[in-house]
Amino acid sequence: MSLAAATLAIIVPVRDEAAGIIGVLDALAPLRAAGHPVIVVDGGSRDGTVALCRGRCDRLLVGATGRAAQMNAGAAVAACELLLFLHADTTLPDGAIELIRQGLTGAHLPGKARVWGRFDVRIAGRSRWLPMVAAMMNARSRLTGIATGDQAIFVRRDAFVAVGGFPAQPLMEDIELSRRLKRLSPPLCLRPRVTTSGRRWDRHGVWRTIVLMWRLRLLYWLGRPAESLARAWA
Repeated sequence: MSLAAATLAIIVPVRDEAAGIIGVLDALAPLRAAGHPVIVVDGGSRDGTVALCRGRCDRLLVGATGRAAQMNAGAAVAACELLLFLHADTTLPDGAIELIRQGLTGAHLPGKARVWGRFDVRIAGRSRWLPMVAAMMNARSRLTGIATGDQAIFVRRDAFVAVGGFPAQPLMEDIELSRRLKRLSPPLCLRPRVTTSGRRWDRHGVWRTIVLMWRLRLLYWLGRPAESLARAWA
């Protein structure tokens, strides 16, 4: 089967997402009806998330805490040629599946054929600074070829397997996956925007969160272990 007609597995890692998971999964119902399975992987929820997911996904896995491990577990059971990793507080734009399929098969793209990519992001929240934060994230991603999990990373299964999936680390797993995938091809940067929650920015403050994110990212690039950085991010 060509990628133009391939089904896409949507893998959603969750942990204590009872407040919003119904809306996220219900928004995916039309894609499920079109043959694109939704795989939810719980990482130890204690708030009723698992019960709310039943009947709203095609596969529900329960395992250990750790977003990277959860997403790898979902990918392992997905019988699709394309994988999409969607955070539990993020919704896709209209026509997302066709955009991915057409983009990854697009002969019009310069250079190497793309094997992975991400969307631009919009951050929903109270602060008036969030549109600027999102614009900076999108611009930085285009400049560096690095995607964050909030941007709904998608990838061909064979490429995901070739790079060993997400690394077994508690933070920056999306950055490390991007590094590995960049060796295979540049990312496909789709301009339609996913919408992700600005709850962390609202809770901790926009500027404090920005400073912390950049500090942790710099330390990671300088070689600080992700395990030590995760304690500061928690």
